Amino acid sequence: MQQRQSAGAPIRAPRPLRALVAILTLAMALVGCGTSGASGGGSSAGTEKQRAAADRVQPIGTRPEPELPATVRSADGHDVTVRSVERIVPLTGSLSETVFTLGLGDHVVARDITATFEQARKLPVVTRAHDVSAESVLSLKPTLVLADTTTGPAEAIQQIRAAGVPLVVLDPPKKLADVGPRIDAVAAALGVRASGDELRKRTEQRLAAVQKNIPHGGKKPRVAFLYLRGSAAVYLLGGKGSGADSLIEAAGGVDAGAESGLTKDFTPITSEALAKAAPDVVLLMTKGLDSVGGVDGLLKVPGVAETPAGMDRRIATVADGVLLNFGPRTDTVLKSLIDQIHKGGS
Repeated sequence: MQQRQSAGAPIRAPRPLRALVAILTLAMALVGCGTSGASGGGSSAGTEKQRAAADRVQPIGTRPEPELPATVRSADGHDVTVRSVERIVPLTGSLSETVFTLGLGDHVVARDITATFEQARKLPVVTRAHDVSAESVLSLKPTLVLADTTTGPAEAIQQIRAAGVPLVVLDPPKKLADVGPRIDAVAAALGVRASGDELRKRTEQRLAAVQKNIPHGGKKPRVAFLYLRGSAAVYLLGGKGSGADSLIEAAGGVDAGAESGLTKDFTPITSEALAKAAPDVVLLMTKGLDSVGGVDGLLKVPGVAETPAGMDRRIATVADGVLLNFGPRTDTVLKSLIDQIHKGGS
């Protein structure tokens, strides 16, 4: 989740993750990164399972031998030639996850604050509340920097590129169909296309296997994705293009926000909007649920208690570090969603 935006700036609908990152920038300052156990309902076990799943990535095998130099087209219009991957700096958690899973984690020398999985945890952080520090990046003498089009501020990206460091910008994944192309793009930049093919195949097979377990025949559950940062007074309802809508649909559910007519990725929560969405299940990131005091606190958010989900305390949670990454671990996200939204929690 990589967008730099001031706390008072409006959320820009075309980039679903931009809203989250701008909000998270503020929330990180006010809330910090700590979490507490969720309370109430059946979500605690699901929360712990998701935290465990988010803890590690699973590389495809032994470290591949990159075929370099490799020239790729950066999403910001530059042709970038990569001659070395000895010192890699991925500037989003999602990019870090893919690099590590491709088998080149031992060449990663820094991380974004959102790269929270175990293998990356001890690496130096080169972002400040999600803003990239060009000085911190350059001090590590990287031979390749990977970024999203949502990475910023723009001045930092320009400073890194002006220093002569190969910098490849990729379009952020926004839906399940983006998983394979995202893996291909990262693998191409690293000069490990064969490993990318292997990882893409493994990931798609795992996603297909998980989807075979979707219950059929009954009513599809209506699921509302809420993005919350309680201490920062951030309460948003996901709609069309939030990213979660793609996952909910892939898990055999109906995105309640999009179905109720929300055409923006995120909209401030109101009692009226929640009543119209009428979710059977509410989906949150684990830290979002923690930030409002668990399920009991969530039910105090205006309108939540009056929804079918609120009345039944049907809350699904997925770890912040994996929910919207759309990468090699998305099958674990999908499996958890299927278990939780069809069975009332796990």
